[in-house]
Amino acid sequence: MGSFDIPIEFLQLVKSEQAYHYRIIPVDKNQHNVVLKTDASDISSLHNELSILLSFQVELEKDTTENINRYLSTNYRKTSSDVSDMHYTSDFLEKIVLDAKEIGSSDIHFEPYEKIARVRFRLDGKLKEQFHISVEEYPVIVNKIKIRAQLDISEKRLPQDGRITMITDYHDFDVRVSVLPTLHGEKVVLRILSKDTSHIDINSLGFTDKELAVYLENIKRPNGIVLISGPTGSGKTTTLYATLKKLNLPNTNILTVEDPIEYTLEGINQVQLRENIGLDFAATLRTFLRQDPDIIMVGEIRDVNTANMAIRAALTGHLVLSTIHTNSAWATVSRLIDMGVPAFLIATTLNMSVAQRLVRKLCNSCKKENSVSQEIFPNGFEIPNYLTFHYTAVGCEHCYHTGYSGRKAIYEILPIDPSLSILIKNNQLEINNYLNDKDVFTLKRNALLLIKEGITSVDEVFSLLL
Repeated sequence: MGSFDIPIEFLQLVKSEQAYHYRIIPVDKNQHNVVLKTDASDISSLHNELSILLSFQVELEKDTTENINRYLSTNYRKTSSDVSDMHYTSDFLEKIVLDAKEIGSSDIHFEPYEKIARVRFRLDGKLKEQFHISVEEYPVIVNKIKIRAQLDISEKRLPQDGRITMITDYHDFDVRVSVLPTLHGEKVVLRILSKDTSHIDINSLGFTDKELAVYLENIKRPNGIVLISGPTGSGKTTTLYATLKKLNLPNTNILTVEDPIEYTLEGINQVQLRENIGLDFAATLRTFLRQDPDIIMVGEIRDVNTANMAIRAALTGHLVLSTIHTNSAWATVSRLIDMGVPAFLIATTLNMSVAQRLVRKLCNSCKKENSVSQEIFPNGFEIPNYLTFHYTAVGCEHCYHTGYSGRKAIYEILPIDPSLSILIKNNQLEINNYLNDKDVFTLKRNALLLIKEGITSVDEVFSLLL
């Protein structure tokens, strides 16, 4: 633990607004008092005010303004709007979800252990511990979540999934709920799903100009399949929604089947998957073909039945967009063949395969330039001549001392041209020479460019360089 990190049991004694307003940091707790650090000039007056405001006795210690700023920015995040979350203190669930949403968190994890339960927020792809909950209170909170999500509170042995709609004076969004039985109780994960798609724009996803031109050319074809691959949390769904927004015209019928529906798109017919009653991807696709669609979006190709239905839709004159879990654009072809899809059908219907990742961007306020050395790269990695320096994460108050601020998608785009189609038909799956001849920018190559431009660090894209 770094010297400016505050243990969670102290951190949650003081709210973010109080910490910033009074310039106080809880750093210790003894038998009688909570020890607070501050840079206030009038400690006596502050002590009197805090004694009335807080529900515990305080002991104040003087510290420098620089250190207090470091404590605040490391441990307390300011909300992104001026709306105070104090309105929601009467409802624990609503308050914690709104806190998470305000600071840009995508997921909330409630995790029970033997002596304590903790709450973690996922921020910029990384989990950060935010609160502790006593084991006595934890079941009450889980039940409250289950009631709001219309789940069975008496069922504690099986996983359950549900959905909560949050509507306040300032917010309107959905929360996906997943409950999982564990050794010490039920773990709950809340995924915050925004209904607002105004920030989703295909031009700002991270495509280079050349990649965007290739991508737009292939999604405007009247039929065929476009597949986007990558691990969970790599931004595939956001890319799909941005694509649908681009294709959403008054003369076009677009149907989607998703699990879950993460954004609501006006003018697009969206279907929520319900496998428990037989409404799976393959069954929904079969019905879609009788709905006179122009474009079909399938949330994910998970099995051969879904893959075959997607190919059937493409062969009958529809454009099909979907995602698949593979490590590269070309690995998507191998994955479909492994599923049992005939190679000649893949060669005939696949328009384009795209792989993507989300990488954290270095904070421009504190990143540090360093010379390149072999030991920072994977064993056997050949450093390109153009890479003579790189930047590393440092940490400052602007990035909450993480060294990173925001994320960026990087892509690997592989259009299936006639020569590549022939290789697929002949099951010739070794295409390194083809990639070099066609000057295809792979994930690895794009990652190196981001290092060169100082956008991200070697550590952040290390796995792509292997």
